Amino acid sequence: MARNIFKYSDCPMHRSMAILGSKWKPIVIYALRERTARFGQIHAIIGSISKKVLTTTLKELEEDGILNRTEYKELPPRVEYNLTDKGRTLIPIIIQLAKWDNEHYEEKREKLEITP
Repeated sequence: MARNIFKYSDCPMHRSMAILGSKWKPIVIYALRERTARFGQIHAIIGSISKKVLTTTLKELEEDGILNRTEYKELPPRVEYNLTDKGRTLIPIIIQLAKWDNEHYEEKREKLEITP
């Protein structure tokens, strides 16, 4: 419910975090940054996400216009996901977050090693 409240807020941070604020959404977007992939491929790339959470995450990202879901009428059925143009604009932001983490990860690790 909070997602819907923030999604229609006047605050740009509320709106953007309503779309990107879950633990897995940036990771799914990053996994799809250079490829079109099927559900099983995305699950294999990420590894530690449950299938239920991945299903919910993909559905929400599709609803928000971040990714496309293409269903092929084949046997067996095939569904592929890829980023929309809107979704691709998030890649530099997510990469910058990763760079920020890399810069500060050593600092955190050093503190953890010092702590008895």
